[in-house]
Amino acid sequence: MNSQTLPEAFRLRAGNFNLLVLRLLDPRPEAVLPALGDQFRKAPGFLRFAPLVIGLADLEVAPEEVDFRGLVEGLHRLEIVPIGTTGGSPAMRQAAQGAGLPPLRPVGGAAGAKEAEEELPPPPAAVAAPEAAPATPAADFKGTGRSAMLVTEPVRSGQRIYAQGADLIVTATVNPGAEVIADGNIHIYGALRGRAVAGAADDAAARIFAQNFDPELVAIAGYYAVREGLGNAPIGRAVQVRLDGEEMRFEPLG
Repeated sequence: MNSQTLPEAFRLRAGNFNLLVLRLLDPRPEAVLPALGDQFRKAPGFLRFAPLVIGLADLEVAPEEVDFRGLVEGLHRLEIVPIGTTGGSPAMRQAAQGAGLPPLRPVGGAAGAKEAEEELPPPPAAVAAPEAAPATPAADFKGTGRSAMLVTEPVRSGQRIYAQGADLIVTATVNPGAEVIADGNIHIYGALRGRAVAGAADDAAARIFAQNFDPELVAIAGYYAVREGLGNAPIGRAVQVRLDGEEMRFEPLG
């Protein structure tokens, strides 16, 4: 009998991913889902098929008052993928687990420990764009301070470009339906007509600079604004976007 070593089929490794956290402030799916659906319509594609963690720490009700199954079914109808929970009491986590939402353990912490949670942010590794076009080839270079990724071609609809651990510089237009993401700052020396997510690694000091500001969505460190929520932002002009506490500021450049 000949022994034969089979090729390795898989390996298990711990991973560390940025994920969106939906902090429940109301236990009723009929209150949460319509509001979330409204955000979904304002930013089409931003949440579609996004894995989502349910934050339980802000709920002050008995576990039986939360309709976890209804919430999970409603999120699936919105094409959002709930994968687990964070925070909350042991009884609350157990009730959620009965609906298929296991408690997630933060890296280096215990199950159910309270994490620093984002208001909404579209983390680059968490938002999967099915069959999206490959990112425009970009060159890395060293500037003063942190490294940056340089993109010199227009970013087309359906493309996503992510500058991990770096700033992102785009010398052309970011078209509608395109998304640019950076752990640091984003500089766009053209028109921003798609989505821009700066400070993706939870850097609240990051900023977005655009020569022609007309975005679908902008976000910094998990705080975001869609097109309809830009208020008095100077559309079509040179603008910088920054956080002031939890408020997003839109300031003219020059």
